[in-house]
Amino acid sequence: MLHLASQSPRRRELLDQLGLRYGVLDVLVEEVRAAGEPPQSYVSRVAREKAGAGLLSLGGGAGVVVLGADTEVVLGDEVFGKPADASEAAAMLRRLSGQTHQVMSAVWAVSAGRESHRFQISEVRFAELDEHAINAYCVGDEWRGKAGGYAIQGRAAAFIADLHGSYSGVMGLPLFETASLLNEYGIELEFV
Repeated sequence: MLHLASQSPRRRELLDQLGLRYGVLDVLVEEVRAAGEPPQSYVSRVAREKAGAGLLSLGGGAGVVVLGADTEVVLGDEVFGKPADASEAAAMLRRLSGQTHQVMSAVWAVSAGRESHRFQISEVRFAELDEHAINAYCVGDEWRGKAGGYAIQGRAAAFIADLHGSYSGVMGLPLFETASLLNEYGIELEFV
């Protein structure tokens, strides 16, 4: 049985698009980047720890596959996590304004005796944002729980001048990579 080690409604929505049946696990993994840890290593480690914590919570039984994912916004070497409040979200959007940043997504699948992963990097270029646009966006709550303080599937889509990569990856779960990974475990998509 497949389980998703995430409470993210976006990840559930994306996984639903693949027509899969799965359980949802609530795992607690500390998302703190170690000193000197490269962004790509950090994103992959957190996703792996989520999947591992999920498998551990289930006792690692036969036939159980747990999917863990992490997505972060990266500008240069700086990782933009989830903002604590609207002020921090606005500060992130100011930094991203007029810049091209990366959105890194790692997906890990773990089962008893096996683990593998996929990694996807998208390049996102923001238009120049004025203070009015930033403040208007941050008055709402769309930024809450979103890496970099924005949701590509929401009103922030108007900020994005260019995207090279995976739209679903920027949302939080790169579907091509996820489908490929699950195929390795014999989990087939249900397109009905």
